[in-house]
Amino acid sequence: MDAPFRRSALKQKWQTLGCLNNPPKNGDSVALPAGGQFTVELAHNQAQTSLSFNGQQASEWPDGKSHPEDWRGPGNAPDCIQDDGAMHAHGQSTTAGTAWAISYESDIGKVTMENLVVFSVLEHTPWKRLATYDVPKDLPPCPTGGCYCAWLWVPDGCGQPNMYMANYRCHVTDTLSNRRLATAKAPVYCKDDQSKCVGGAKQMIAWNQKEGNNVQTPNGASPGYNRGMGFAPGAQNDIFQ
Repeated sequence: MDAPFRRSALKQKWQTLGCLNNPPKNGDSVALPAGGQFTVELAHNQAQTSLSFNGQQASEWPDGKSHPEDWRGPGNAPDCIQDDGAMHAHGQSTTAGTAWAISYESDIGKVTMENLVVFSVLEHTPWKRLATYDVPKDLPPCPTGGCYCAWLWVPDGCGQPNMYMANYRCHVTDTLSNRRLATAKAPVYCKDDQSKCVGGAKQMIAWNQKEGNNVQTPNGASPGYNRGMGFAPGAQNDIFQ
């Protein structure tokens, strides 16, 4: 998992996190099979993934350790998980959900909130190390040079109000689609009134930063990639023009 952002002074800082000076190595790119699925590893550190130490420090869980299937914090109702604060949850039922977004700009300097569109949401994550996301069937091919993608997470409590964003080069496979993404709109907090939810192409959540915020929430509430912000789980098939 990437480093958290909280009250960042500059929008460019949380939007690119130094990627302008550190592009993917050797043309590395995440493959997104249109109408299919792709699996990624969510871990506290690369050391706890299959990418390091031949996977010897990896387990089913993001911290590389062993935990019960109903891992949760102490008490009833459970408090926040104490032995791993990085999970930011009481148990799996309170994990806020994670998402992927895509921009069809190859140049990260041209990526904007309006052309970076959330295309897949996985509810009740992050939880296990392996996470599988659904891809909309109508995603078109990327331009020469590939697309820009971002993995996204806003925890729901159990720590400071942070947002997480990890940047990737990506490309779409198994597609002949000529559809275009619609301009992304800011999501709206709608947990208490589903009629307020924004449909169609939506922006990533930008929250609790010094500039660039695009969502507001009631006092004590946090936004997340879930139905409370209008994000249904799975492939976001309503994001096209």
